Amino acid sequence: MPLKLYKRGKVWWITGTVHGQAIRESTRAHDKEVAEAIRIKREAGLVSDHVFGPKATRTFAQAAESYLKAGGEMRYIGTLEGGLLKHFYNSPLKDIQQDDLDAAGRTLYPTALPETRNRQCYTPFIAVWNHAVKNGWADMRLWSRPKKPKGTNVVRLAKRRAGTFPVEYEHAARFIAAMSPGPATLMTALFYTGMRPIEIFALEANEVNIAGRWITLTKTKTGEPRGIPIHEFLAPILESLLKRNSLADDARLFRTPKGEPYEAIVKLDEEGGGGGLKTAINGARRRSGIRDIAPYTGRHSCSTGLVVAGVHPHIKDQILGHAADDMSRHYTNVPQAPLIEAINKLPVPDLWKSLPWVDNALEWSGRFAEGMGKRTDLEKRREA
Repeated sequence: MPLKLYKRGKVWWITGTVHGQAIRESTRAHDKEVAEAIRIKREAGLVSDHVFGPKATRTFAQAAESYLKAGGEMRYIGTLEGGLLKHFYNSPLKDIQQDDLDAAGRTLYPTALPETRNRQCYTPFIAVWNHAVKNGWADMRLWSRPKKPKGTNVVRLAKRRAGTFPVEYEHAARFIAAMSPGPATLMTALFYTGMRPIEIFALEANEVNIAGRWITLTKTKTGEPRGIPIHEFLAPILESLLKRNSLADDARLFRTPKGEPYEAIVKLDEEGGGGGLKTAINGARRRSGIRDIAPYTGRHSCSTGLVVAGVHPHIKDQILGHAADDMSRHYTNVPQAPLIEAINKLPVPDLWKSLPWVDNALEWSGRFAEGMGKRTDLEKRREA
């Protein structure tokens, strides 16, 4: 039978069966004329599917919607206002060719490097396409991706993004010294644990074992818990933060200077990601003149520091969560001496040790770096 409209609350719904396919879904429309237009289009699509097959009718928008509903990564897919989704929105999958994808990459990212265009345009597009293939909506294709220029005579003048490479710990110490104590303690933990920013934002008090010099991280990027050793320099800092009274209401350990937990990561303009650290990072860059440090720099520097210190690659990978043996996988809460010994090989510059908040991180956590905090200039103007 043809599709029919019926009203449920304020919203019109579609119901019926077309060529054996039962449909019951919301139009999300309150106006009956709009709902009727949606019904007609939906029914026509079902008829076309039956006559020509889904490969002839499915659009990129339908494939993207299905991909996201199946749990696909939303980042770089775009919206109706911009990005891949807008560019290919009503394009039938059968009509999209390699030159169309190449043109999309050039249009959406005209000044980007090949690897950036590959990551932000080609990879999400191919993920949606492969999902459509699994649904029987498209044919398998071997898509070509942008390639880096080859040869020793190729000179690339592109600026490296902060957060994509390591720095010396002496250099990092000068940057940390220019930060407010609250975000400085978090950045210190990143440099001396190798944790990802999103993992340290979610770190809870009950996951920290000061006596055992061990963190049992339950919320990780990979979804698998892992154990992380605590550096001797970091231990008293964490011990101080564990005395925060509000941990009973919210167990997240690291807080902004205002006492609020850090939230989701947001990409910094032109640089690495940082979420609630954005203001602190930008302020430290302005005060120190150092612009090559972002939250992810800590992880890269920790990894490189362990290599320089002669730590075995497998031990290093266990600390960073790149590898796990049976023991570390099943006993993440058990401190492991080899990992604790390894993390303590990371250097601690004298400048970092001498920062005033190191001995009592909690007491200093609400203070701001010089030049930050409550504005008094407006009050002076009003008094004048």
